[in-house]
Formats: sequence, C-alpha cells, structure tokens
Amino acid sequence: MVRKLSLLFAGALMGASAMSLVYGAPGSTANAAGSDTYRQLAIFGDIFERVRAQYVTPPEEKSLVENAINGMLTSLDPHSSYLNPDAAKDMRVQTKGEFGGLGIEVTMENDLVKVITPIDDTPAAKAGVRAGDFIAKIDGEEVRGLTLGDAVEKMRGLVNTPIKLTILREGSDKPIDITIVRDIIKVKAVKFRVENDVGYMKITSFTEKTFDDLEAAINSIESQVPGDKLKGYVLDLRLNPGGLLDQAVSVSDSFLDRGEIVSTRGRDPKDITRFDSRPGDMIDGKPLIVLVNGGSASASEIVAGALQDHRRATVVGTTSFGKGSVQTIIPLAENGALRLTTALYYTPAGKSIQGKGIAPDIKVEQPLPEELKDRDVSRGESDLRGHIKGVEEGEDGSGSAAYVPPEAKDDVQLQYALELLRGQKTDPAFPPNPEKAVMNQ
Repeated sequence: MVRKLSLLFAGALMGASAMSLVYGAPGSTANAAGSDTYRQLAIFGDIFERVRAQYVTPPEEKSLVENAINGMLTSLDPHSSYLNPDAAKDMRVQTKGEFGGLGIEVTMENDLVKVITPIDDTPAAKAGVRAGDFIAKIDGEEVRGLTLGDAVEKMRGLVNTPIKLTILREGSDKPIDITIVRDIIKVKAVKFRVENDVGYMKITSFTEKTFDDLEAAINSIESQVPGDKLKGYVLDLRLNPGGLLDQAVSVSDSFLDRGEIVSTRGRDPKDITRFDSRPGDMIDGKPLIVLVNGGSASASEIVAGALQDHRRATVVGTTSFGKGSVQTIIPLAENGALRLTTALYYTPAGKSIQGKGIAPDIKVEQPLPEELKDRDVSRGESDLRGHIKGVEEGEDGSGSAAYVPPEAKDDVQLQYALELLRGQKTDPAFPPNPEKAVMNQ
C-alpha cells in the first residue's frame, strides 16, 4: 500500500509526476479521450527525440524529462510539482524536523555563507562557531559560486562524520579552520519564552515534532509563572509557511474542547474529511491571542481559522497568505515523489480561505524599517500566477506584509497583544465570546 502524506506549505512546494489514463467500454467517450491523449503523447515523444538529436548542444535527457513533467504540473497550480529523489529526500528531512548536521542557522551574504546563530548544545556551538561568522570554505572547497542550498547540503551528512569549515571572523587577521563532527540536529518547531506574566510561543513550522514541542513549551511556561499570575498566551504564527496537516489539527485541538477543526473536500463532492477536537484544553481556558501576517500560510491558517471560528482566541495582525489547498505526497520508489493538490480545506464555519486568507479580528499593521519601505514585502496566494481561484476570493485578494522585527520592543503587533492580555488596551474582540461562535451548520 502506498503511504500518502498530506502537506500544507506556502510556495511552490507540492506535486505529482504520473499521468492518469481513464479506461472505459469500447466506443465510449472515455476511450476516445484516451486515444486523443495517446496522440498528444506521440507528439511529445517526437519533439523529445528531435531535441535530443538536433539541439545545438547535447542536452541532459534526465533534466529534459523532469522539466517536462514539472511543466505539466505547474500548469495546474503553483503548489503541484515533481520531486526528484534529492528533492524528495530534502522534503522528508523538513517534515521530520531532524537531520545529520552541524546545528547552525545560515544565510547568504556577499557570496559567502553567514552564520545567523549556532543552535545551543549542537556540534557547531560546542566547536566555537559564532553568530556573524562567514564560512569561506567547506572541506577545502570555496563557497563562492555555490548556492545557499548547495552549501547547506554539503554541511549536512552522516552522523559521526567530520567536516572542516574555514571561517572568516571579524577581529581575526586570518581564516580560522574548525573541524566539526556531525550529529543528529533536532530543529525546534516551537520557540517560547516568558514575557513577565504572559507565555509567548512561536511556531516556526508544522513538522512531526510541532505538537510535542508545543506541549513542552506550555509545561515550561506553567512551571515558570504561577497560574494566578499568568495573564494568558500569545501564539505567534507569523512567517510560518505551513507543514503537516495532522500537526495543524493537533495544535488546534490543544486549545479546543469540542467541535470541528477543519474539513477537506476533494474533486468528488462526497469526498469530505472532517477533523474534530477532543475534550481537553492544554492551557485550561486561559486567554489566547494568535498573531498572523502575510507570511502565515496553510497549516498556520487552519489553526488561526479554527480558533477564530470557535471564538477561542482573538486573531491579531494582518490578513494571512490565503493558501487553502492540501497537497498529497505520493512516493514513486527510487524515482522521487509526486506532490499533487488533491483537496481544499474549510474552516469550522465552512469558509474557504483559498485566495482570501484569514482576516484578523483586530487589524494591527507592523511599520516597516526605512530600508524596507521601498520594497514589496507583501505575500499572498492570490498574487501567485495560476493559483486556484477561491470560492470566496474577492477583488482585494489575500495576503499582507510579511515582516516581523528582530527585536520584541519594535514588534508593534506583539506589544499590542501583550497590552490586551494585561488589560492595558481594550477591544470588543477581546476576550472573544465562545457563545457567539459561528459553526458550519
């Protein structure tokens, strides 16, 4: 039996690679359609052979086929695609939330890999890698000319294998060589802290570890702040591109006692799957505020939509990305995987957010710094070419600015949420009234 995996990511991250042929009785419409399809495939085969034999330089045949497959899939919607074996492996790493590596968050700057931060208690941190370091060579190979993805792939590898990084560090007059032994790196899906009398939890993605990380975060916050002093929680879903559907359901269930969380609906009108919550609220009914912006997509929107419809939480921020489709990952053995849009999802009130997004209960714009004011930092499904038009998609479309300041003191949306929880600000939308919840009838 082929195992299928449901994913909810923003961006062109989903897919398929096989062609379905419909067979019917002789002379039927289905049979005629099949014959026409075969004629079209014959045209494709003829063109492929001519390109292979006559193009000015010998093309890479594997690349030609992969691009042809992806051309077919991307014509469907921005989230369907073919994952070759390497891409399929990387997708599994992302959703699992752990891999063999060094333990550093990196970016690309001036053609070099820059260390944003080493993760605590990882091989990189123990070896002395620092935030702000520039990686110039990986095992003696120059980083210049590599993409960030290529560099990251070289740094990942089998556990207990060594790697040598040549680092340029401010204040050092010569390069520094550091040898690090790879280990299992577990990426935290939930970052949290205590803001005096409020618990702050940021879900960065929905991997296999998200629910467990969330539970651990709540337990830690409760151990640090007495129940009578804890004013409530902030659940930050900003800049979260999504992830696994089952984790979105589990996270939503953490704060709900009953009722539907989300439903998915496929091509067949009868193909409806509903996900319901179970009794038990992990924060015992404490006030909850959810933060969203244009970077909140898919799984993030399922959580925000469920908590909003049930009036369990107040949503603060700006309109979310608006990706309301579900992708199924179908393994193709050694040939990679198929990522195909197979359904749309609907909030408990029966609303589709495809191309529309989750509108906050309280709109709070985050001012942009001077260096970003002339740049377009807005993100939205409705802006994607070839996106599936949502049944409730309006002229304004979906999405908004996808920016969060690095410092909490500059984070207007977070500060607004904290002031609401502490009673320093008031709004009719907070606290929400569960008796006014609008459910799908």
